[in-house]
Amino acid sequence: MTDFRNFMAGWLQTNAGKLIWLVLVLVVAFVANHIVSRLLRKALDKSQIPSASIFINLMRVVIWTAAVAMVLQPVFGINPTTLVTALGIGGVAISLGLKDTIANVIGGFGLMLGRVIQPGDLVTIQGTTGTVVDITWRHSMIETRGGDRMVIPNSILNTAALTKLTPSSEGMVTLEFTAKVSSDPAEVSRDILARVTQATADMALEGQPPLVKFTGFSPYGMTGQVLLFVRPGVLLSTARDRAARAIATPAPDYLVEDGGSAHNL
Repeated sequence: MTDFRNFMAGWLQTNAGKLIWLVLVLVVAFVANHIVSRLLRKALDKSQIPSASIFINLMRVVIWTAAVAMVLQPVFGINPTTLVTALGIGGVAISLGLKDTIANVIGGFGLMLGRVIQPGDLVTIQGTTGTVVDITWRHSMIETRGGDRMVIPNSILNTAALTKLTPSSEGMVTLEFTAKVSSDPAEVSRDILARVTQATADMALEGQPPLVKFTGFSPYGMTGQVLLFVRPGVLLSTARDRAARAIATPAPDYLVEDGGSAHNL
């Protein structure tokens, strides 16, 4: 036990300078990482560049890479040049194994620098419609109205076709109806608008009242659509259900009740 203590004391005395330098570099890197991340986030929020975690993560990588380079030679006796050369030899094999990750990183920078999408955008991609929450170094996250979050690799986003939406088009609900051919289109429009507007007043998008559009004719009567514009945070299915109930209760005499009935004339 005494020999071990003497060994540890001697080792600490011999390597005290290296340990102090290691701790100092780690502390400085930790503080710099925290401060630079906060400053960069504030700067991105005030600038034209969209604020996304990919830029902050890149800065963190740079800080910690510099910290490791500063302690390799003094503390561990490893020449950084030798390490870089060794990594270069195995770089081809590593790049083959990480080709998808590299493609995602490059795709993320392409999306951000090209301002294709940015956090807050309303988009539709691969059948999913939602708001872009964040763009990381590997993937982008889209949140739907229902609260689900879809994670899409940046390489796919960078090559797939996507649609950028406006708040009105993203929140539009379509409800179809058929009216009797003998009914007055103007009166039908007024009645449906009154019913739907009253029923969906608490979920309608501000400045976008419901619309009624007649689209043509079928063997059963005049076909039309009710267009609702729903505010963010409301499920489209909820608005559609509310509007359908309002139109059907009490049942107006101008709606087609049975496709084969003579009363539809």
